[in-house]
Amino acid sequence: MTKFLLGFTVLIVLAIAGNPAFVHSQRDLGVRPSDSGGPLMPEQAAYDIKSYDLDLHINPAERSIKGVLTAEALIVHPTASFVMDLDPPLTVDSVALLNSSGEPRALNFERRAGKLWIAFPTTKQKGEKVRVRISYGGKPRIAPRPPWSGGFVWGQTADHQPWIGVACQVDGADLWFPVKDHPSDEADTVSLHFTVPEPLVVASNGTLKSVAKNQDGTKTFNWFVSNPINNYNITLNAAPYKTIQDNYTSVSGAVLPVTFWVVPEDYDKGTALVKQTKDYLRFFEDYLGPYPFRSEKIGIAETTYLGMEHQTIISYGNHFRFDADGFDWLMFHELGHEWWGNLVTAGDWRDFWLHEGFQSFMDTLYLERLRGKDAYFQGMTARMKTLRNMQPVAPRESRTTVQMYMAAPDYVRSDGDIYGKGAVILHTLRYLLGDKPFFAALRRMAYPEPAREKLTDGRQVRFATTDEFQRIAETASKTKLDWFFEVYLRQPKLPRLVSERKGDQLELRWESPVSLPFPMPIEVQIGDSTRRYEMPDGTVTVPVEAGKPVVVDPQNWILKAN
Repeated sequence: MTKFLLGFTVLIVLAIAGNPAFVHSQRDLGVRPSDSGGPLMPEQAAYDIKSYDLDLHINPAERSIKGVLTAEALIVHPTASFVMDLDPPLTVDSVALLNSSGEPRALNFERRAGKLWIAFPTTKQKGEKVRVRISYGGKPRIAPRPPWSGGFVWGQTADHQPWIGVACQVDGADLWFPVKDHPSDEADTVSLHFTVPEPLVVASNGTLKSVAKNQDGTKTFNWFVSNPINNYNITLNAAPYKTIQDNYTSVSGAVLPVTFWVVPEDYDKGTALVKQTKDYLRFFEDYLGPYPFRSEKIGIAETTYLGMEHQTIISYGNHFRFDADGFDWLMFHELGHEWWGNLVTAGDWRDFWLHEGFQSFMDTLYLERLRGKDAYFQGMTARMKTLRNMQPVAPRESRTTVQMYMAAPDYVRSDGDIYGKGAVILHTLRYLLGDKPFFAALRRMAYPEPAREKLTDGRQVRFATTDEFQRIAETASKTKLDWFFEVYLRQPKLPRLVSERKGDQLELRWESPVSLPFPMPIEVQIGDSTRRYEMPDGTVTVPVEAGKPVVVDPQNWILKAN
């Protein structure tokens, strides 16, 4: 992929209790962010990553790293090259091909514009497995404004101990280790070995297998991820952490460990967050099915930056800011990505809204549980006021992370529509289908068959597309929805409702973008009575009694231009 100069603004709108239109804005920082994803080059499409093994030594004093990455891959198309991504500030010392006994054979390599091109001695054929070992190191890019512009995060605790993290959703994990930087290829398993100076503790993905005390005053923390994981979700958090331990009983019946790695000065505050997290888990499980990673853990790590949905180790940096209901919007939002983003993953960033739009809908749906339906409607109405409608929420062409975060055509202005507009599209779909079919579709999007809800060996994790969600919603509702998805997701403009009062009649007509079909039914309130009118051809005439007030779409269910 192309690394390029770009100052950017990322807008995230989250409907949260007490603040239904939370906005975070990142101004032009004068930095060089990189993108992730986009069209997959043939040399990378030629192989399927099966596992990563990363052995990384972190030197906080020098803000440097030194590591060895071993990638195991299955060749799916003949290739003479093995191409991986690695950020230019990091240098490569050597590359080797390992045989079945682990013996290395040195390979030639070169660096080209953020990619590492490795030459096999002979063309590898379909069906062959390869193990490539890369020794590298240097000073990784420092994140100027994590998590929106990524890299390493070098911070300090209150007593000046190192507090380290990594955030790279927009940029990709190639900011800190060699990787195939594309969402379509998740490693089935990942072994992580992090060596840090004492008294630092490393919290990471998956399960902690062991901790080794070394003679040089360091410790090595060995973690293992047994479920497929997107490369931007692989992370490390290092600080003189203390742990808060609890348990959660899933709807599946499994009792899961809940562990919060918290800096010592915030230990007492952390217990309240763990209690809230267990409430959030129950909410998500009620609607979406069991917590996906029951074979590993429910993990939280306190960070110096706001947060990120790192799989099984949520990064939390909201400073325990609970509202009057005891609600922490950041913890709720990132935890929900264990379903939308980690369980269900977009294979191309063009479907990024399956992560952010779906979870933003859940953010607002939680208002309904906290404060009732009126709060839910208020949250959705607030979202409608923030939309840009500059580009499709789910374009059909391949996209990078930057293209989906930024507004076309220049990609230098923020575009939060994959968040807010995605949420409101689901809100409108809820109205169209009714609660029972809609929530059935939502659960089947998380777990397509009930049998998958019982899986914990990695087969529950899957890639998904917007087209797949359309099919699931059509099956749940027994209704064709191609017109709905075409208008709301495949192009940016909103339909407009035209109304005209003629005596004792109200004439309503939809004007849709580029004359697309739009048979959206409409609710009309006349006096104290509300009725839903079908509009199969986009028009309807409603009888209105003289003197009675009329309100069209009184609950603001429908996403429209007016």
